Amino acid sequence: MAQLPARTRSIRLLRAACHAAIAALALAAGAVQAGGKVHPAAWPAATHATGLDADGERRVGELLARLSVEEKVGQVIQTDISQLEPGDLRQFPLGSVLAGGDSGPGANDRAPPAAWLALARAFRAVSTEERPGHVPIPVLFGVDAVHGHNNIIGAVLFPHNVGLGAAHDTELVRRIGAATAQQVAATGLDWTFAPTLAVPQDVRWGRSYEGYSQDPALVRDYASAMIEGLQGPPGAGGLLQSGHVAATAKHFLADGATREGVDQGDATVDEAELVRVHGAGYAAAIRAGVLTVMASFSSWQGAKMHGNRALLTDVLKERMGFDGFVIGDWNGHGQVPGCARRRCTAAFNAGIDMFMAASGWRGLYANTLRAVRAGEIPMARLDDAVRRILRVKLRLGLFAPERPFEGRFDLLAPVELHELGRVAVRESLVLLKNDGVLPVRASARVLITGAAARDVRAQTGGWTVSWQGADTLPADLPEATTIEDGLRAAIDAGGGIVVDAAEDPAASRPDVAFVVFGEPPYAEGAGDLKLPLYGSRAALTQLRYLRRLGIPSVAVFLSGRPLWVNPELNASDAFVAAWLPGTEGEGIADVLVGDSQGKPRHDFRGRLSFPWPRTVAAEPFARGDRRPLFPLGFGLSYAHGGRLPRLPEDILGRPPSPVAAH
Repeated sequence: MAQLPARTRSIRLLRAACHAAIAALALAAGAVQAGGKVHPAAWPAATHATGLDADGERRVGELLARLSVEEKVGQVIQTDISQLEPGDLRQFPLGSVLAGGDSGPGANDRAPPAAWLALARAFRAVSTEERPGHVPIPVLFGVDAVHGHNNIIGAVLFPHNVGLGAAHDTELVRRIGAATAQQVAATGLDWTFAPTLAVPQDVRWGRSYEGYSQDPALVRDYASAMIEGLQGPPGAGGLLQSGHVAATAKHFLADGATREGVDQGDATVDEAELVRVHGAGYAAAIRAGVLTVMASFSSWQGAKMHGNRALLTDVLKERMGFDGFVIGDWNGHGQVPGCARRRCTAAFNAGIDMFMAASGWRGLYANTLRAVRAGEIPMARLDDAVRRILRVKLRLGLFAPERPFEGRFDLLAPVELHELGRVAVRESLVLLKNDGVLPVRASARVLITGAAARDVRAQTGGWTVSWQGADTLPADLPEATTIEDGLRAAIDAGGGIVVDAAEDPAASRPDVAFVVFGEPPYAEGAGDLKLPLYGSRAALTQLRYLRRLGIPSVAVFLSGRPLWVNPELNASDAFVAAWLPGTEGEGIADVLVGDSQGKPRHDFRGRLSFPWPRTVAAEPFARGDRRPLFPLGFGLSYAHGGRLPRLPEDILGRPPSPVAAH
């Protein structure tokens, strides 16, 4: 590494000394220290690029010096837009607002883009007013844009992370990050709570599809790519002026390691695994200049992450050099022992810089202010948190009036984004079986069936318009192309015929049938599985009926994770894992339907980024399964195909021989 300039070395030495003083004060004030023993020297050191030079840091210091204690406390609290109006900021100078999964302008989560922009401008206007006793500091507006700007009606949505992981394409991920940033910036928002850097070890966890892979090396590479896409090059400033937004590395730490995949549960892994597997993406994120890190709801060895000073401060901030700010998760501070939603000095002293107080924020503001005045929260700790928040706001360009991407609603779904999403779908598809039926001739007589074939909810999944995504309607995604739409267009273009799905295939006699099925939409909590069995009895009945009729079938499986589907694999002639592809259903037809002669238009490129379970027992879904049905990296193609032997279908079954990767 090149020798740092003397001035920069001095700044970093001063910062390190401040960190040490804050840590000592926090311990004296009773910050939570529980769970496993942490050895900071065992963690990778990283260099974090804030993009602020000495003049920028001086400006942060000048702003900090002007703030009253009341305004400092305001900066460290964020609440949901359902809990306050813009005018409330005149009394409570909060530093940030967010729109949670089911929140929208005027209590309407289906509000048009213009309403989002108007609300963002209203909050910003009040926060920057010139009025007595107030230092104008723009409020920071965050949202969960996790597969495109998924809160916005009409936006192009990309495959969820599990699908992007199967694509194994860092440049694609970088392009999706940049496109998502422009979508978010167009609606006047500043910050997305993405990417998720979990390394899910047990796919019974309902958030597994938010993880890219069970391979920490892929998560590491994708962390850099997505953050650079969202924020631009490391160290860049004026992000909002260049169509970028703040990113969030989440959820720190080991949310993908909880026992039995229980959401918000306890990870009991040792520190070595914590570093090697679950910390892999964070060192990369810090080097890429990520501005914020979100703490996990989960625990490590019995200690809640929101209160774990050793990991949040000693490791993340000091050892790894992260100088952005740490945001809590939805009232997560209230789960720390001795805390509640309306008061929690322990989480703040441990290293949470901004509370995500989804409710009870007025009480939290009052109690935090009281704790500072009583010395329970050291002033040095408060100043450190506010300095970090101001640093992020300055780097974002939040203080600059120019926001050239704001109001550019044409960026939500331009032709280029439809094509990008379509490419992402093509690259994410994983072929698990092909007994000579794919690619389908575009001139064939085809049946398209299965409830998910025309259900946009099934292909977009959770975090789509609403939190769980279960009530998403076709009208919410007017730009979407369903899987049936895409298949039908490809067959029509090739001179083929799509038979009436309502007619008995025994009478219509198609040459081939596409059966599209999968998991219903879900998000955290609702998606947790007690027993990891996917039971699509309707699809299985259909596939078996087609087999009895001698009609070849192609199973297209939509899911947020690999699941035990041995009966469906046996009953179909081809089986494609299509994950949660988003709005661009045509990408599936691009690969599955060939030309009129049956030659491929695109080959399968996707490879499993999670192992596929061999039985329905809990063990294959848990950490350490060494005999999956399909291993990491497995994926057939037209160039390198292969048949699949018949698999056992009894529930707990005798384990079949592992299938070799191609």
